[in-house]
Amino acid sequence: MARKIIIDTDPGQDDAVAILLALASPEIEVLGVVAVAGNVPLELTAKNARIVCELAGKPDTKVFAGCDRPLRQPLVTAEHVHGKTGLDGPQMPDPTMPMQDQHGVSFIVETLRAEPADSVTLCALGPLTNIATAFETAPDIVEKVQEIVLMGGAYFEVGNITPAAEFNIYVDPEAAEIVFRSGRPITVMPLDVTHKALTTAPRVEAFRGLGTKVGTMVAEWTDFFERFDKEKYGSAGAPLHDPCVIAYLIRPDLFSGRHINVEIETGSNLTRGMTVADWWRVTDRPANATFMGDVDADGFFSLLTERLATL
Repeated sequence: MARKIIIDTDPGQDDAVAILLALASPEIEVLGVVAVAGNVPLELTAKNARIVCELAGKPDTKVFAGCDRPLRQPLVTAEHVHGKTGLDGPQMPDPTMPMQDQHGVSFIVETLRAEPADSVTLCALGPLTNIATAFETAPDIVEKVQEIVLMGGAYFEVGNITPAAEFNIYVDPEAAEIVFRSGRPITVMPLDVTHKALTTAPRVEAFRGLGTKVGTMVAEWTDFFERFDKEKYGSAGAPLHDPCVIAYLIRPDLFSGRHINVEIETGSNLTRGMTVADWWRVTDRPANATFMGDVDADGFFSLLTERLATL
């Protein structure tokens, strides 16, 4: 039976690839895509989510707009990485598929209420504002969540938006704290993993070599946003962060990590948004998350290329 998921996202080129991977995979049933403000403001992330669904040939996918700002602080965005639209690179036509009228948070609440316990996986590719708001608004839905798989945080790789914090967690640390304390099974794809999933030239050429609209688009998006990371890290390509979340649902064997305690720093100006991961288990704080540490990058890109070829 296909695994039911809700994708919560702030597209972003790597979010776009994650959505494509989910829509291309028969093991996964996408109940809906909920946009959140993050990489770019909500108006653009909601538009980008629909552009991606149309590109996948899945215009009947339900797309919702969620929260337009974090719980307690002004929105921080990342146009310096993703471009002013969030999907800079090739010119994309405006979407023609409709936006759902319902607010994204009420969609999450309503959908989880209608499902049995432990049956829906929340795939968080951006700041955790929508999910935290849903949990706070309707505590009864928390037990319906099978697992929360999220891209966010960092430990050994340290931060990418401040010295200590990864962008998704930094944008809304209060939301992250609510999610990490929810008591549901959590799997984290931190920068420690995503920085090992690099778009090297041969991997990008494999996308382009598919000879399809999707393959070409993914190659061009990657060409655009890898410039930033190559310059910053001196790496061979850019990390494809968010598709790690979806790849884990299809091929968990590609990833390895530890079940440990992860706390979110919300108080300090210096380290706000840091994911304090007790990797070496030096505290007696109870484990609340599986924090991934490694990925089989070749296997990950093979899976991605093989699935994108079907769109």
